Amino acid sequence: MIVGASKDSRGRQLSPVDRLGKSVVVGTRVRVLKIASFLKDTLPPEEWDELKTMVGEVFPVCEVDEYGSPWVEKWFKSEEEGSYCHSLALAPDEMEVVP
Repeated sequence: MIVGASKDSRGRQLSPVDRLGKSVVVGTRVRVLKIASFLKDTLPPEEWDELKTMVGEVFPVCEVDEYGSPWVEKWFKSEEEGSYCHSLALAPDEMEVVP
């Protein structure tokens, strides 16, 4: 079974949920509670630092992928790089639906 999403009795994918079991779909506003720690070891330090700024912030879910993971994104501006964004897939314990 996919973490963060469940299937009905016919095996059809249901929407993912947040840490409290609330349904999450594209457009749902969620607060990022934490970021998967494995990313710290796989990303360059500056990217990890940028991702950490997402904790505590609220973002609309921009996509739910084929595995049932909701994605959020944050845009950054840099004189050297211009505008760029980081996208983050969230597990249920990493987000909370915000009304």
